[in-house]
Amino acid sequence: MSKPQSEFHRADERRFLDERGSSSSLTPNGLNPATILEKAVRERIVDSYFYKEQCFGLNEADIVDRVVEHVDFIGGVSGIAQKPTPFLCLAFKLLQLAPSDAVLEEYLNFGGEKFKYLRALAVFYVRLTRQDKDVYTTLEPFLEDRRKLRRKGRAGTSLTYMDEFVDDLLSKDRVCATSLWKMRKRDILEDLDMLEPRVSPLGNIEDLLEEEDEARKNEEAAANGHKDDSSGSFPL
Repeated sequence: MSKPQSEFHRADERRFLDERGSSSSLTPNGLNPATILEKAVRERIVDSYFYKEQCFGLNEADIVDRVVEHVDFIGGVSGIAQKPTPFLCLAFKLLQLAPSDAVLEEYLNFGGEKFKYLRALAVFYVRLTRQDKDVYTTLEPFLEDRRKLRRKGRAGTSLTYMDEFVDDLLSKDRVCATSLWKMRKRDILEDLDMLEPRVSPLGNIEDLLEEEDEARKNEEAAANGHKDDSSGSFPL
């Protein structure tokens, strides 16, 4: 006797993208994870060869292996055909898996060149799913990460850096073919006592400006003194 149609296993991404709505819980910032990526992009992802071959049935640990093996650039879609990148396919898989903060912390803290794209994937996912105050506190420490990244888009491949990518996530409206939800500005969160003022690793900006101004004045004084000495008359 055959099973009722409702009992057949459905591919996890199709279940996730059920047009009647997602049964998964909302992300911490209140968004539906099934609709964070735009519909056209989602459809390209689930129809892509990489997603079908490499992303079916993954768990949080498998994500690490797939990033190390297959991700060597960041980006959303590439080429004339707007093919979804492995980076974006794995970001979509993370939206399905909904990893905990503890798992994300592990992703973020893997060091070395081998895992730099895992960190890039994690900061992208945090930007998509976490509340604005948590986005700032999680991502800002990586503004000091100067490791090189390759970025691929419709126009080809270019060089960027981890700190630039993080800054894009904090300041731009669209990154990696994805429209980012609108966060409140940092100064607003500071005024609401939700964030402490950010201290630059370079120091207080006012002190830096004063030091620059003092150094410039000293240079000008030294230059004027040298000019006065050279313009004096020589004895006969």
